[in-house]
Amino acid sequence: MRDWRYHVGENRDTLLAFAVFLIMFGIYTGNHPAGFTANVVTTAANKGVILALVAMAQTAVVLTAGIDLSVGMIFLLANCLASWIVVGSPGMTALGLLGVLLVGLLCGAINGLVVIFGRLQPIVTTIATGAVYFGLALFLRPVPGGDVNSELADSLTGQLPGGIPASLVVLFLIILTIWLPFRRSEIGRAVYAVGSSEAAAYMSGVPVRKAKFVAYCLSGLFAAMGGLFLTFFTYSGEASAANGGAYTLYSIAAVVLGGISLFGGKGSVIGAVFGALMFRTIGDLLFVFDLEPLWQPLFQGVVLLLAVSLGSLRLFQIRNRLDLFG
Repeated sequence: MRDWRYHVGENRDTLLAFAVFLIMFGIYTGNHPAGFTANVVTTAANKGVILALVAMAQTAVVLTAGIDLSVGMIFLLANCLASWIVVGSPGMTALGLLGVLLVGLLCGAINGLVVIFGRLQPIVTTIATGAVYFGLALFLRPVPGGDVNSELADSLTGQLPGGIPASLVVLFLIILTIWLPFRRSEIGRAVYAVGSSEAAAYMSGVPVRKAKFVAYCLSGLFAAMGGLFLTFFTYSGEASAANGGAYTLYSIAAVVLGGISLFGGKGSVIGAVFGALMFRTIGDLLFVFDLEPLWQPLFQGVVLLLAVSLGSLRLFQIRNRLDLFG
């Protein structure tokens, strides 16, 4: 009984995000002209998975008490690169997929190395590197265009037997094969320790540098996966600074809505996934209730502001508690 209560308490924010998402999605499908159908669910899932992967990228860095403002640009770079190389025969397509993921991993590694050895603040570092990654994306796609292996794209953004969205299954497999083993590994526990208190982690013999480096590499990898899904969804690549910036901001909102502390050391990518799905559903609700298009960005901006403010409020509460015992 105590174990059950402990696990519920530990995952309270994630469970809350899941419950709110279910309520919002129920309202959305209940008011959608087509109702709760496989096509409606699949379309919503495809859009949600793209943001969920970028939110997972942001989470990896936030857990170390950092923030990555380059995730949106890595996402764009992967999208533009995929529109060039994820084409052709199955063998060439597989090599293209591997190439895109390796580029994302490399971008994350560069971020980590600059933060660790350059001793710069993550927010400053990732603004600078994000500009570089956007420049590379713009070099690859000065104008929107390109292509992708249509058979692979259709299989990953379509439906499995029973009307189950394939993208949700892929997202589940990514969490199962990458995040959960990482979370339970020694280096995964080190990431949480660094986010909770870097000084205490260092004094306890935790490999602080290695933990940060792996977190940034994981961030780049997840962002590249998001870029791949955008390519599968749109069949093209586009170096849009507005799009990259929006996904970066939305990823932060999803992290906060998913119950992840901006102070580091608390939360899970699973919460970020539900936070991302929740944030996407907000846009869908605005659509089904026929809100004026000019008001939609304003409403989403208010939600974003409230989400970040909520995260900041949690930080102040933690600091006040520390002050009480200081």
